[in-house]
Amino acid sequence: MIDLDNPEVYQRLDPAGMRECIRELPQQCLKAWQQALSFKLPRPYSKIDRIVILGMGGSAIGGDLLNSLASLESKTPISVCRDYNLPHFVDANTLVIASSYSGMTEETLSAFDQALATPAKKLVITTGGKLKAIAEQNKIPVLIVDYKAPPRAALAHSFVPLLGICQNLGIVSDKSKDVAEMAQVLQDLQETIDENRPLKSNPAKQLAAKLYDHLAVIYGAGFVATAAQRWKTQINENSKAWAFYEIFPELNHNAVVGYEFPADLAQKLFVVFLRSPRLHPRTLIRYKLTAEMLSNAKVSHEIVDSSGESALSQMMSLVFFGDWVSYYLALLNETDPSPVKVIDFLKKRLAES
Repeated sequence: MIDLDNPEVYQRLDPAGMRECIRELPQQCLKAWQQALSFKLPRPYSKIDRIVILGMGGSAIGGDLLNSLASLESKTPISVCRDYNLPHFVDANTLVIASSYSGMTEETLSAFDQALATPAKKLVITTGGKLKAIAEQNKIPVLIVDYKAPPRAALAHSFVPLLGICQNLGIVSDKSKDVAEMAQVLQDLQETIDENRPLKSNPAKQLAAKLYDHLAVIYGAGFVATAAQRWKTQINENSKAWAFYEIFPELNHNAVVGYEFPADLAQKLFVVFLRSPRLHPRTLIRYKLTAEMLSNAKVSHEIVDSSGESALSQMMSLVFFGDWVSYYLALLNETDPSPVKVIDFLKKRLAES
């Protein structure tokens, strides 16, 4: 197995520096927060009763994180549209936010084009591309992302600006203290899990080693369910590996029944529970009971607990931990975590069509 304590491994397998993008998350969150607070929206934008976020992949997960957090306090429904078609319920009281790091995501462009024909309020978050050009042609506010990275590594700029915009619109309470705490929590956590911490005292490296040569299944609940989704996609894109995620308490109504067959698969599975003390007490009991059922089925598993006091810190600490785990798993798989050649191939073939 690859030695995760060997500096040469990082130079050889990570020439594009994905680890630097992961390491920068705390600072980028603070930068994105300040940008969001200074971003001015037209006065009519305050008159909305729902938000629809258009996006795919790394540009969409920010909307999911926002929804998970805002649902703890806000009455304003927030949904993420990962499709070519705009939801039919979009109206004059809807804020449609098109989020595309590249500005070239075809599904997002298609749905945004449909949004132009509606009276909805509109906003764009991007680095440029067609989406920026279309927005400027139609005099739609554009929040420019000034950070170069693969879209999945620009999470701070797909999530934190949305949170700041919602605060500016009065949809969520003042999150300034929570953002500051979150950045400090991530910074503190990083000291225990980045590549400079040896395997023997690095829980992220240790978990990656356990996931190596296994099929990862990530369990989450409530507002940390999106963190489980993020783990799944990061393992897919960074580690180039299969992964799935399930959500409590729903998984207790179906997934647990599937532990029985095929029996041989149990040896190749590894389940990770993402846990927060803020979850419903009955859900926390379900975590314990489900772990017992996995043990009976001889399926390896582990619990990763959140850090920090606020819901924002707890959610993002789990996301951050998962980003590092997926990175180490990529190295164990002896693959460069940055390129996504299969996606590039698919986009090329779609363009040809």
